[in-house]
Amino acid sequence: MLRGRLLTESLRIGAELAVPDLVVRRLGRVDVSSSASETQPKVWTFLAFEAPDEHAGELAAALAAALLADDGWYANFEVGDQDVVIFAGKVFRYAKGDTAARQEARAYGLAAGTPEHQLDW
Repeated sequence: MLRGRLLTESLRIGAELAVPDLVVRRLGRVDVSSSASETQPKVWTFLAFEAPDEHAGELAAALAAALLADDGWYANFEVGDQDVVIFAGKVFRYAKGDTAARQEARAYGLAAGTPEHQLDW
């Protein structure tokens, strides 16, 4: 099973994730006023999810289409021995421990507007 998390505030208005066998495992709201950027909401809703590994590509594509481009929002999940990090219109999938690939995803996030301290997958 792939496992990941998503901030519901990162979804575009009207976006819908419809991926077979996607299951919400945990949902919670957190005050992040001390770490949110100027343009991000001060309360975030964290959604932990799971899905069968065979839906990883479909889920990544659906998230890439659903995420807001503003503020460098992203979602991430782990599938097998790989990390998958998704920004609006962009998916990074790489083997755990591949520091060069991880750095490429982080650099993309910084360029997209993600505050550095939030690049913590």
